[in-house]
Amino acid sequence: MKCPACGVHDSRVVDSRSSDDGNVTRRRRECLECEVRFTTYERIEERPLLVVKRSGEREAFDRDKLIRGLASATTGRPVTAEQLETIARGVEESLRSLGTDVRSAQVGTEVLKRLRRVDEVAYLRFASVYKNFDDADDFKRELTLLEKRSAAKTKRKQ
Repeated sequence: MKCPACGVHDSRVVDSRSSDDGNVTRRRRECLECEVRFTTYERIEERPLLVVKRSGEREAFDRDKLIRGLASATTGRPVTAEQLETIARGVEESLRSLGTDVRSAQVGTEVLKRLRRVDEVAYLRFASVYKNFDDADDFKRELTLLEKRSAAKTKRKQ
């Protein structure tokens, strides 16, 4: 580590502490040349998550873009910003477990899976855009699937 005072690359670690969430390590260092003490921070460098679009184009996963899409689908619904953040975080974690390149279809599937548990109307809104609904029959078909899943879920609880 380069000393900020004299530029020498030799230093020793005097103290190390991990942050509360364990993602950052704070280190107090001392330059072996001029004895100046300074602080460094280590963070885990996450591998980039790329979304492969239907066209084959790749773009970096953008959690904010996902949250904006969720916010649009949940407009006027009793869904909080915290719930949207939880959905987005869960989607991102799930996608990261699949590797560095994920298909846009996988993103949509993960969103729908989580959104269905939070609000069925928002689920239908999101599905209509994600699945490119063309007419009322598409809504009817999705609603039928949603009702079957809800009935099966109710049956399991009893």
